[in-house]
Parts: sequence; structure tokens; C-alpha cells
Amino acid sequence: MSQSAEFDLEDRLIDFAVRIIKMAPSLPKNTIGRHIAGQRLRSGTSPAPNYGEAQSAESRADFIHKMKISLKELRETRIWLLMIVRADLITPVAKLEALIDENNQLISIFVKSVNTAQQNCRKE
Repeated sequence: MSQSAEFDLEDRLIDFAVRIIKMAPSLPKNTIGRHIAGQRLRSGTSPAPNYGEAQSAESRADFIHKMKISLKELRETRIWLLMIVRADLITPVAKLEALIDENNQLISIFVKSVNTAQQNCRKE
């Protein structure tokens, strides 16, 4: 991955985290809303710093591990977003479509990156 591509992905992850943060006040101010907001904030903001750690990995295996953590958190965030949609916690749902789409794109990028890194690791 080129250095500019790394920073593009880093920027996308930071922007994604900021969007997750800014979305928090939109959830209901009740037990369910607070629970989901907290969970989504944790999972949605962690891929960016975990990706930053992956960039300083001590080995290819360490890089793969940290990338998988980011991927796991992105997948968890996707589930929380889909629960918000299905439970009609934020309306209109159109407010979430772009965020869900970005989440799915980031998942795809991380799946491909992890697979490529694992293939390269096997070749060594």
C-alpha cells in the first residue's frame, strides 16, 4: 500500500469515527439509546487508532492481528447500525444510509488487506 493510500484510509477511518461521534446525540435519551450509543461509540471509534497501531506493527503477524482487530470492530459497528435501523431509533433511515455504506466499504478494504497480508506471510 502506498503512503498516500495509507493516509487516505487513515483519514477515512478518522472521518468515520467522527461521524459515529456526531451521531450519538440522535439516539433516544433512554436506557436503550444510551446502551446502543455507548457500544457503537466504542466499536465505531476504535478502528482508526487500531489501524494506526498496525502501521507501526513489529512484524507481519502483528500487522495482521491489529488489522483483524480493526475489521472486527467495523463489523460490530455495522451490526449496531443495522439494529438502530431495524428498531427505528433514528428516523429517517436515510440519515444512516451513507454511514452504513462507508462502513461496508471499510470492511471490504480491511478484508482484502488482511487476506493479502496473510497470503504474503505464507510466501515468506
